Amino acid sequence: MKKPLVGAFLATLLVGAGAVPAFAATSQDAAPTATRTATAPVTNTSTGVKAKAVDFAGTVALSNCSGSVVRTAASQPNDPALVMSNGHCLETGFPAAGQVIVNRASTRTFSLLNGAAQKVGTLRASKIAYGTMTDTDVSLYQLTSTYAQIQSQYGIKALELSAARPAQGSAITVVSGYWKQTYSCNVDGFAYRLKEGAWTWKDSVRYTSACQTIGGTSGSPVLDTGTGKVVAVNNTGNEDGGRCTDNNPCEVDQAGKVTVRQGINYGQQTYNMVPCIVAGSKIDLTRPGCALPKP
Repeated sequence: MKKPLVGAFLATLLVGAGAVPAFAATSQDAAPTATRTATAPVTNTSTGVKAKAVDFAGTVALSNCSGSVVRTAASQPNDPALVMSNGHCLETGFPAAGQVIVNRASTRTFSLLNGAAQKVGTLRASKIAYGTMTDTDVSLYQLTSTYAQIQSQYGIKALELSAARPAQGSAITVVSGYWKQTYSCNVDGFAYRLKEGAWTWKDSVRYTSACQTIGGTSGSPVLDTGTGKVVAVNNTGNEDGGRCTDNNPCEVDQAGKVTVRQGINYGQQTYNMVPCIVAGSKIDLTRPGCALPKP
């Protein structure tokens, strides 16, 4: 996990206490200056199909992380909009291993970006609809605005969550609203279990080495560049070659074998939470197919 945005001294204390995940922003990252880039359409030479252009429309910047306005294929225009980020980006602090947060009041704000990475408005949460760092690392905020209101006022459509599991080898782009920067690579494979400090995540997406995500990219949507849909949420990477420690996740296979991949980054799949999102943007953890952990 990337470090949350805290003062440099506090960040040092937290790192020493083993409490800082790897991918939220540090204080030295507080004034984003990264180049604003977007990926242009690319034609797949084997199929002749042109991939969708990826830009920043629908992404958001949090105080310490990145995120995006998301919907499912079944979401309705008048449903309250949802913002997705990481569980470790919650303003309430990192959820403990095994902890699940549902329907907790929140007034957090998000800077909404257009395709050119320009801020076009401020969105406000009404509650944390869901948040956890168990099995996955995700937060879903329900907003005070509907999808229709956001589109009418800002001309921005929500990003669609794919209901399909991403495929190994598929082209992906991590889009950071915090840094206004994109990172393009491919799905290298999947980690049966990804362990970092006290937390363990299941079936994590492993990126190829081209996606060198940095602090502040936590919570960024990971888009399949063939469909333009969200297939994962960016959350961590092995920074120093450490074994299963904070900021240094390790992969654990079904036989218990541990593999460390220094410099490699990861995201958490999102297709398995699509069935959990029901009418009115409510989270129903009892719905068939919903794989999010329950409180």
